[in-house]
Amino acid sequence: MKRLTEEKITALHGAGGAVMERLLWEHILPKFSLRRAGPIGLDELDDGAVVDLPPGKLVITTDSHVVKPLFFPGGDIGRLAVTGTVNDLAVMGARPAALTLALVLEEGFPIADLERILESAASVLSELGLPLVTGDTKVMGKGELDGLVINTTGVGVAEKPVSDGGLGVGDCLVVTGPVGDHGMAILAARNELPVETPIRSDVASLWPALEKALNTGGITAMKDPTRGGLSAALNEMARKSRVGIEVWEERIPVRPEVQGLCELLGFSPYDLACEGRAVIGVAPEKLEEVLAALRAHPLTAEAQVIGQAIPEYPGKVILRTAVGGRRFLEMPIGDPVPRIC
Repeated sequence: MKRLTEEKITALHGAGGAVMERLLWEHILPKFSLRRAGPIGLDELDDGAVVDLPPGKLVITTDSHVVKPLFFPGGDIGRLAVTGTVNDLAVMGARPAALTLALVLEEGFPIADLERILESAASVLSELGLPLVTGDTKVMGKGELDGLVINTTGVGVAEKPVSDGGLGVGDCLVVTGPVGDHGMAILAARNELPVETPIRSDVASLWPALEKALNTGGITAMKDPTRGGLSAALNEMARKSRVGIEVWEERIPVRPEVQGLCELLGFSPYDLACEGRAVIGVAPEKLEEVLAALRAHPLTAEAQVIGQAIPEYPGKVILRTAVGGRRFLEMPIGDPVPRIC
């Protein structure tokens, strides 16, 4: 029998026996300080968890994360997994209440890397006061998986859920910060591009920044521009809302280092993923109130009005260029940087 080691994952770590229990109790569970949201939680290692929820509409989302590389400037797959799921709840107007986390590990994966990733995930949960209530661990053979896949499911509660299809004609479009940071950070790290100014992922949890903005009552639609970036998010919002959207190129915030690499590599920053940004539809009479709430939080301090919902071209997005021209901003065929989340 192959000698067991505490340095790398073996097939026995996913086999449901004593070795797997040791992995859970020594390397996984201790990373998370909040492990229940009701009478049965993570410590019980039951087949599920019991969650006590406050009044409101139940919102559920799930996501699987396959980012490459696992560690990148500004974050790692652990931080990305938690924030990605929390943000999906947040842009639906839901306060996160509980999270699940499932690991699929490749045999031979370093346990030290696993611990580092889990510590990163746990730090986000701790900041949010969000419990991890249940999970799962599986191991696949060497070469059958590229290191690690994480699945997370989030449960939240919304007093008034928000859809990405709630835009009305005249609503203003707001983006909460510069776009394209995450996609370009992954691309630069994956290909070891020589960059003078380091590009960091914007991966961060949106809920603390969005909560007060939601309380204004002026938000009509929200979406986080992950795969496909701003272009995909705007096109989905226009199509679902059955309105046109006009956005103004000179108003869309893009960091100079991201813009420079895009021009060099032939990408559009509007097609690159973000992992800590939201695109928000706002009723015009509430715009200043929403902007003030967003700009009061460091994560959304650079929130900018970038466009408006219009009656023309329903389901389409029009980009008004910096030189005064107009063109369609098309939905990307696919994300130009695969495996970004």
